[in-house]
Amino acid sequence: MTTHSSSQSPLEDIRVNVKLKLAALWTSLMFLVIYVDYFHLYMPGALSGLLQGKAFVFEITQAFLLLVLTTVSLPALMIFLSLALPAKVNRCTNIIMAALYIPYLAFNLAGETWLHMLFGALVEAGLLCLILRYAWNWPRLKQEKSDNTI
Repeated sequence: MTTHSSSQSPLEDIRVNVKLKLAALWTSLMFLVIYVDYFHLYMPGALSGLLQGKAFVFEITQAFLLLVLTTVSLPALMIFLSLALPAKVNRCTNIIMAALYIPYLAFNLAGETWLHMLFGALVEAGLLCLILRYAWNWPRLKQEKSDNTI
């Protein structure tokens, strides 16, 4: 009777398409963005400021909320776009969006910064760097040699 332990047989390692990796990274980023914003509500004074119509130093208006929704809509859309766009456009879009979102994260740390916000920003920046890396190193098609080459 032969028994095989998991240490004796290799694990199957399925190659994951770069589009799926990018979509997963954007999804992870969105979860962090939402949770960091949510946990911000637990900070002393955060709710009273919101109830008074202030977010940090900004007055909460329709235009402000539209701007905020736009900034979180872009990475949310990148989840779908990373799967749907053709490779060349996809690569450029991911590079541009990730590069633009890194300074946006730094802006979110303006004012009082708690450790959870700093940790969230560091993890988010790491995810964006991975997006940049995967998009920058997008796999290329191998060129087959022609029979007419000399």
